[in-house]
Amino acid sequence: MLNDPIRVVIVDDHQMVRETWKMLLQRDNRLQVIGECASGEEAIATAQSVRPDIMLMDINMYPMNGLEATKEISRLCPEVKVIGVSINNQPSYAKNMLLVGAKGYVTKNSTREEMIQAIIQVHSGETFICREIEEKMNKI
Repeated sequence: MLNDPIRVVIVDDHQMVRETWKMLLQRDNRLQVIGECASGEEAIATAQSVRPDIMLMDINMYPMNGLEATKEISRLCPEVKVIGVSINNQPSYAKNMLLVGAKGYVTKNSTREEMIQAIIQVHSGETFICREIEEKMNKI
């Protein structure tokens, strides 16, 4: 149905980050946080079992990082759309995430509104790059 909320899973190895994102995203009735993962391996298993619409994927995790997890999720569950999320604001990070199958990239400096915009655009089939990265790409 058109009015069903977008089902989101948050992947980050920091519990406080996951809890904060969940709290912020749940305020929007277009979104439903249906799961949280603390590692890349857990993200792959969750993608296969829950089949969310969107996964917000932290990049810097150990032992399996977000790039490796995104590549595997894109291969196993192509219908699950991944948005890379990182504190790193270098365009190369965003490009690498898109190369392994992510459909969007936001930094942890992004606003709640920009994160929600990314989720909605990626869910509707578009690619999303946050303003912070886009501005740097335009300067190159």
